[in-house]
Amino acid sequence: MSISSNPLLQNWQTPYGLPPFDQILPEHFTPAFGTAMAQHHAELDAIAAQTSLANFANSVASFEAAGALLRRVSHVFYNLTSSETSEKLQAIELVLAPELATHNTAVYQNAGLFVRLDALYQQRQELGLSTEQMRLLERIHLDFVRNGAQLAGEARQRFASIVAELASLCTQFAQNVQNDEAEYRLALSGENDFAGLPAAIINSAKQAAADRGIDGHVITLSRSSVVPFLTYSSRRDLREAAHTAWKARGEHTGKTDNRPIAPRILALRQEQAQLLGYAHFADYALSDRMAGTPQAALELLHKVWTPALARVKEEQADLQTLAAQLGEPLDIQPWDWFYLAEKQRSARFDLDDAEIKPYFALENMIAAAFDCAGRLFGLSFSERFDLPLYHPDARLWEVRRNEEVIGLFIGDNFSRTSKQGGAWMNEFRPQSRSNGQRILPIVTNNNNFSKAPAGQATLLSFDDVRTLFHEFGHGLHGLLSNVEFEALAGPNVARDYVELPSQLFENWAEQDEVLKKHALHIDTGAAIPDALLAKIQNARFFNQGFETVRYLGSALLDLQIHMDLSHKLHDISRFESEALSALSLPKAVGINHRLPHFGHLFAGDGYAAGYYVYMWAEVLEADAFDAFIETGDAFDPATAERLYRNIYSVGNSIDPASGFLAFRGRAAEVQALLRKRGLSD
Repeated sequence: MSISSNPLLQNWQTPYGLPPFDQILPEHFTPAFGTAMAQHHAELDAIAAQTSLANFANSVASFEAAGALLRRVSHVFYNLTSSETSEKLQAIELVLAPELATHNTAVYQNAGLFVRLDALYQQRQELGLSTEQMRLLERIHLDFVRNGAQLAGEARQRFASIVAELASLCTQFAQNVQNDEAEYRLALSGENDFAGLPAAIINSAKQAAADRGIDGHVITLSRSSVVPFLTYSSRRDLREAAHTAWKARGEHTGKTDNRPIAPRILALRQEQAQLLGYAHFADYALSDRMAGTPQAALELLHKVWTPALARVKEEQADLQTLAAQLGEPLDIQPWDWFYLAEKQRSARFDLDDAEIKPYFALENMIAAAFDCAGRLFGLSFSERFDLPLYHPDARLWEVRRNEEVIGLFIGDNFSRTSKQGGAWMNEFRPQSRSNGQRILPIVTNNNNFSKAPAGQATLLSFDDVRTLFHEFGHGLHGLLSNVEFEALAGPNVARDYVELPSQLFENWAEQDEVLKKHALHIDTGAAIPDALLAKIQNARFFNQGFETVRYLGSALLDLQIHMDLSHKLHDISRFESEALSALSLPKAVGINHRLPHFGHLFAGDGYAAGYYVYMWAEVLEADAFDAFIETGDAFDPATAERLYRNIYSVGNSIDPASGFLAFRGRAAEVQALLRKRGLSD
């Protein structure tokens, strides 16, 4: 295939440089990656071969700019493999994964490049660099070291082979989970199977069946499908079937079995860390995060674990009392908890999700998120309908600040078999500046909400609303980025800091003034009544022991398995069972993610030994939102300006701890998190 016929290798003559989705085919990617990798190598070799003395411009800035074509192709490819994949794309991804990993390792093991960069790093204090230039030099140097630049001989070769094998294994792990999720469907046949289900869930099940070319109704393993079913279905046998399938993803004997893959990933990571001089992978991973050490992360988790475990045991006792009253089995199982908890919430707070959801239409909640971004940061959003995207469900908005377009935002909110599970933010292009001109970011949010049938509004649970705001907080981190270098833009920060902008933005979804304006009944258009808002507020601490322990169990399991030196990790299911038993986790509670489908850990290394980061960031965001509360105004302009200037706009151009300190005036305190979760004394 010639370059002239491959749209990925052409200059895109599209509005704002949006990828020409209507022209891109799977067969374009393999030759495009080949060309892009070769071009990147040539650019790096030219930098290394210079005879002039190294300086910031000819070595650091040049290195950061190199590989632009490869990054562009990669952004398109990996957004599609997560949002709109196919058998062809999955096959290409499996082949490309080790090739790209080998390429990346070769970049960081380029001896000529490292000599130049290391010389500048050693004399960095005498170079007169700006704060952002210094940050870029230090980050690039650290990336080289962490990718084996200081290794030699066999150790260097072994490191490269480990990285390549890990890339293949992690890709296979992710595809296995995605395929398990896509294949499963629990058919609901007749009125008896609908017992207890609100109309919205029945309608979503019908749409899910239609999307799969099936007549009838099906429950899928998308969280927005299976959790509502577990919450409302009075058919215990069907709840058990759905829950068992949900928890068994990646644990089926056959081609999608992740149980042999995860131990190999763990062993390779352990070897990788030890090659670089670390005791174990957790030490290696956390050395480049705010926590610094696994011990610091564990200390935080255990501070919360003790009160959360005490609370969840009280909650379980309450549910057993309720089960006895309802004639349900007293031996509460994981597929019973959601159902019984909803019954108890309804009784205790006179609050029913079926009463709430008509006020939370997806379209109105998108408007609410946009409105909050406008009030805080001066943003406005104009939808474009004339630009081709990769799927009919995807929508695009121009984003303006002070009447100037600062980026594009793509929202892709519905689950489908071609999309991976969960919710995430990504970018087709990060923000940067070139010759003083802002390169506009193209930011995307993906959710997996259950789509209503045609002509009906998609209704969200309040948990869905928080998810929408969470991912949009990530989106704002990308859209508001205002730095020079792409490598330091937006969410390119430490993993235990990247969740701060997202988790912080969730707080605005809970503000009465926001809900009174945007939570409008889908039939009457009436604003959500004060009495219902009061019920939601009164119930905010309900089931928090359950929610907190489920998260903490996964986070502690993650750290423990990446700190394990026993070399007995061949059976991850057994390791999981024994670790959770040692923590005294009640069987009825369970955890958020079991190891065979724990994509945060095994679909890549970004969150490996790092699932704790959500709680680390929650300490920061709970304290940060208190800064607004202390003013008496959740949209206080001066506080919002500090937030923009020190957190949302700076990306990784400054040290994150310094940015938080500049915003808050002091370090964050864990008490704010405990108060937020209702776990303080």
